Amino acid sequence: MTTLVDSALVDSAAPSAPALRPHRIPADGLYEGQRILRRTPDGWDDRPYERFEAVPQAATIGAEIRGLDLSRPLDDGLRAELNRALLEWKVLFFRGQHLSSGAQREFARNWGELETNPLLARGESKDVVRFDKAVGGVTTFENVWHTDVTFRERPALGAVLQLREVPPSGGDTMWADMAAAYDNLPPEIRARIDGARAVHDYLPGFARFYSAAQLAPFQAEFPPVEHPVVRRHPETGRRMLFVNASFTTRIVGLEEAESDRLLRLLFQQAQVPEFQVRWHWQAGDLAFWDNRATQHYAVNDYGTHRRVAERVAIAGDRPY
Repeated sequence: MTTLVDSALVDSAAPSAPALRPHRIPADGLYEGQRILRRTPDGWDDRPYERFEAVPQAATIGAEIRGLDLSRPLDDGLRAELNRALLEWKVLFFRGQHLSSGAQREFARNWGELETNPLLARGESKDVVRFDKAVGGVTTFENVWHTDVTFRERPALGAVLQLREVPPSGGDTMWADMAAAYDNLPPEIRARIDGARAVHDYLPGFARFYSAAQLAPFQAEFPPVEHPVVRRHPETGRRMLFVNASFTTRIVGLEEAESDRLLRLLFQQAQVPEFQVRWHWQAGDLAFWDNRATQHYAVNDYGTHRRVAERVAIAGDRPY
């Protein structure tokens, strides 16, 4: 018969764990381990598409849409199904569309009023931004993770980007799923930022490549604004991390050092490969992304070669 005394004797005879030297890694970093990878919210009606084929490009973000000619008008049913795909995949890719600027604008208008941006080079109309990167050109918003125009009270809903000319190699664009980024934050960090607000300003991002004289005229038009650090998607209801390294300057109510430390941690979340998709462009390709749910990164690794893109942005709502 086993007794408590017998059990104690057996336990005491078990080998003790070997002593390890003191060890630690710096706090507030990105660590190895299992990732939570939810493409859609819990309870989402995830059903097949009827009007096109969607080919996944990554676990939670990015699908190539096949079988559509975007130069043709969208009927209500097709527009609704594309919108569902956008909500589910966050960025949609269309190969070889070769749309005129006018057709690109008409496609974007299916999602709302178009937005203008006086800080960027203009294409054939005021609501078309043209990025023409040749030798000696101004480098704007490359090699940095960011969400477009969060310095506005109502940041863009989304954007439609088409590559007119591609370099022989390089020049890819990457997108990160900021709902996945939020899902994978430690519980104690989520508790700190839920309900917190942050200041966004156009100056830090644009000061990287424009002079003070060029920036000063826009200070009255674009004063600093506050947005929630964690926003809810207005259509899916998902919580998403909504700070970025181009425009978010501080978290309201925190001392500067504490705010900087927390923002550095939050900025890092877009850099996790499991949350990302990367698109290798061909001339005429088009990407349509949900600016509310993503960050993106244009990779400037094409040296002296030329890369020409045009972007149309869709006006958004006030984050909450």
